[in-house]
Amino acid sequence: MRKTSLILLGAAAGAAMTLLAVQPRMVLVGATAKAAAADTYRQLNLFGDVFERVRADYVEKPDDSKLIETAINGMLAGLDPHSSYMDAKSFRDMQVQTRGEFGGLGIEVTMEDGLIKVVAPIDDTPAAKAGVMANDIITKLDDEQVQGLTLNQAVEKMRGPVNTKIKLTITRKGQDKPVEVSITRDVIRVRSVRSQTEGEDIGYIRLTQFNEQTTEGLKKAITDINAKISDDKLKGYVLDLRNNPGGLLDQAISVSDAFLQKGEIVSTRGRNAEETQRFNARPGDLTKNKPLIVLINGGSASASEIVAGALQDHKRATVIGTRSFGKGSVQTIIPLGSGNGALRLTTARYFTPSGRSIQAKGISPDIEVLQDVPEDLKAKTDTKGEASLRGHLKGDEGKEQTGSQSYIPPEAKNDKALSMALDLLRGTQVNSAFPPNSKVPVPN
Repeated sequence: MRKTSLILLGAAAGAAMTLLAVQPRMVLVGATAKAAAADTYRQLNLFGDVFERVRADYVEKPDDSKLIETAINGMLAGLDPHSSYMDAKSFRDMQVQTRGEFGGLGIEVTMEDGLIKVVAPIDDTPAAKAGVMANDIITKLDDEQVQGLTLNQAVEKMRGPVNTKIKLTITRKGQDKPVEVSITRDVIRVRSVRSQTEGEDIGYIRLTQFNEQTTEGLKKAITDINAKISDDKLKGYVLDLRNNPGGLLDQAISVSDAFLQKGEIVSTRGRNAEETQRFNARPGDLTKNKPLIVLINGGSASASEIVAGALQDHKRATVIGTRSFGKGSVQTIIPLGSGNGALRLTTARYFTPSGRSIQAKGISPDIEVLQDVPEDLKAKTDTKGEASLRGHLKGDEGKEQTGSQSYIPPEAKNDKALSMALDLLRGTQVNSAFPPNSKVPVPN
């Protein structure tokens, strides 16, 4: 391939003389390639020498598989912050997360004073049906003390094959004795989409991640809102992507497609030009072209930025909030065979419809809205962004930006970005960025 391209370039430049000039250059390329290969083998021999020396002389006998895994991790960590090796368990956990469903009980939990506290049972799940309540403290799992386990270890024990049982021992405020509950595990679907109506005229949809359930959840949310608000009263939608860390590329594409009639959604470009892929919207806007506002902040990354960038470039939505995280790269998951885990490798950058790379820069909102942050939280609620990560892929020269607010007030009445979105949709507040001018063509 390389020789062919050199010959064609030379021939295009003109005549046999150029072709003659190409010949020694091709020989040099070959020699350079051989020298590079020889150097690579020398380095691999060096690795082998170091590996054997560690195995033979380290003060304690090392675990060979651990040595190899650490070496692999070191190699990948030297590439960028998002390339990594996943052992078999991490790979399984990642598959559960992206699939968005697992065998379990259906409770959201947190760790408090070494015990597991129930944040809330999920509706229509085994835990909810068994009477588990918010603020319950789980002290034992199948008669094994929870204290001493990490949150992840406790969650792992509560998950398991469908139709298997687990016994929870619970202490509950107002109850003198612990409550024992036997629950049969079932398929639990992660709620990546939450929706509600704001008043009687606006639909609010929040996406918390992009897993395999997200697009279907979005469609259901739109259907539910339309069932509650008639078309003549519906003033528009708010799509909340704040603190959504991203997820699956195909879900970002299908979520964007739900609001677009046509046009490019995103393109991905790898090392070689022939690896470029472009993804386009299909006809049919599920919201019937109702006004749309997208909320983002410093915690909106990756897939969230693809959606926000596509809707912003096509003038389909007005973006409100603070600059997004700036993760403009695509990772491919490459399984390494049974029991060997998988490789997460950065294989491409993605670009918005106008050709923007948001790598280490992020999506800038059409209307910036800063939240009032409590003094004790100010140091914890700003994200540093992609540009601050050591070893990140470089963005456009001189245009990297880092750091953005990511605080969302717990009470809606204090949520400035949401309040502005609702006011703009209802017409009680005016801004030149809303509605966007859809007649302006997408720049290329």
